[in-house]
Amino acid sequence: MGDGHVTIKLTSDEALVLSRWLEKLQMTDLGRVVDDPAVWAPVHRIAGTLDKELPELFAPDYDQRLEAARRRLRPED
Repeated sequence: MGDGHVTIKLTSDEALVLSRWLEKLQMTDLGRVVDDPAVWAPVHRIAGTLDKELPELFAPDYDQRLEAARRRLRPED
């Protein structure tokens, strides 16, 4: 962290699921959900980075890929 940056590593499944959740979050009234406006900038940065890094977001079978990723990430009963 000496360079002032933090690196977070996600699996492709984690990134895909998180990207969808962040998209839904950004479509809400952020002021109602996130009580500190200082948090908005990193939320937008993370979402934007995921959008650039995930070609799956534009795949015709995106919904199926997202659901498969969700299944793999859910804890087994």
